[in-house]
Amino acid sequence: MTDDQNKTKITRREFFRKGFRIVTILALGGGSGLAATRSLIGDTVWQIDPDVCMQCGNCETQCVLTPSTVKCVHAYDVCGYCDLCSGYLRQGTGSLDTAAENRMCPTGAIKRTFVEDPYYEYTIDESLCIACGNCVKGCSLFGNGSLFLQVKHDRCLHCNQCSIARSCPSGAFKRVPADNPYILKGRSHPG
Repeated sequence: MTDDQNKTKITRREFFRKGFRIVTILALGGGSGLAATRSLIGDTVWQIDPDVCMQCGNCETQCVLTPSTVKCVHAYDVCGYCDLCSGYLRQGTGSLDTAAENRMCPTGAIKRTFVEDPYYEYTIDESLCIACGNCVKGCSLFGNGSLFLQVKHDRCLHCNQCSIARSCPSGAFKRVPADNPYILKGRSHPG
């Protein structure tokens, strides 16, 4: 192999990471456009500031919709793709057994796929996510914080008085511009 071929060859992990970044950007961009057109309350929408959120569980129980319009989001560019993911597996498990009783998510919304030894990809099945925050709490306490909660605007009713915002003990629910409706973890948001 020539030096130019070695420079352009990427590992499978890099391939997956770049692919998931693109998918995440497209998904957030599509949701952003949808939110701007569906907004019933003007030029702002409700969103969770992931740097303020304390994963109290209110998003699961206080939303007027069942299941909640809040879903777990995975920042793939921050994830370590670890075999021992603290957002996926409960702390103190005796082994890396992925049985249901050892997982953080009570509904199985986090899917684990082998990439290459020792790396795993973790994806969120939004249809199963109930916004309990268990995975987010585990990832924040013992991991790198790549999992966080966000209001999904394609599902939200855009209530003027959001019931989750009223019950949020940390004040993590904020009004943000409808044309920029998502707050990424670790990045300040205008407004």
